[in-house]
Amino acid sequence: MFLHEGLGSVAMWRDYPQRFCDEGGYRGLVYSREGYGRSTPRTPDRHWPATFMHEQAIEMLPHLFARLDIGTDGNRPWLFGHSDGASIALIHAATFPDAPAGVIAVAPHIVVEPLSLRSIAAARDAYVEGDLRRRLARYHDDVDSAFHGWNNAWLAPAFATWSIEPLLGGLRCPILAVQGTDDEYGTLAQVEGIRERAPQTEVVVLPACGHSPQRDAPQALTHAAIDFITRHSTGAD
Repeated sequence: MFLHEGLGSVAMWRDYPQRFCDEGGYRGLVYSREGYGRSTPRTPDRHWPATFMHEQAIEMLPHLFARLDIGTDGNRPWLFGHSDGASIALIHAATFPDAPAGVIAVAPHIVVEPLSLRSIAAARDAYVEGDLRRRLARYHDDVDSAFHGWNNAWLAPAFATWSIEPLLGGLRCPILAVQGTDDEYGTLAQVEGIRERAPQTEVVVLPACGHSPQRDAPQALTHAAIDFITRHSTGAD
């Protein structure tokens, strides 16, 4: 199950999920959250609360799994999340520790850092004054819904104290936490913080890589994730 970033969608993954699944021999599911891609847009009067990632992880994902009959045959899904999607995957795994087989958390957020807020504010400027809106419009039916839902939530005063650190001790499944050294949205404290609270976590740091390893270092990410899944799958040596 691939969980996209804060401005992501099915299309913004490009062909990475297909290539990843082909190389690993997996079945994959990619979807766009409400307000993103070709999914139902966020209504203009709806403002995402600081708990929007918790709602996605605790309410929406179980509903989606039930509707699609995922996990009912005893084959627990792996969650492959990027950025906000990685945080959603971690929240879900900590809340329902027996549900996922494991988590690949790529550029996750576990706390709000000043670097994150500066970059998100810069994205707002690029959207209003630059060409970011035009570039994103090809990926979202309602690009304003997608952008402002995410951007307004992150920059709201209530979000400054957002943290999932208290939940991380509930993680029981294998966790691979991946981050680039040049990530403009978070420091290595994010992935190290996961390992500190969930010692089963393995951390992979990718050099010369920004916030999107699936684009900046796809083969390194793929090899690390497939190796991790293989070692932590039932029947592996």
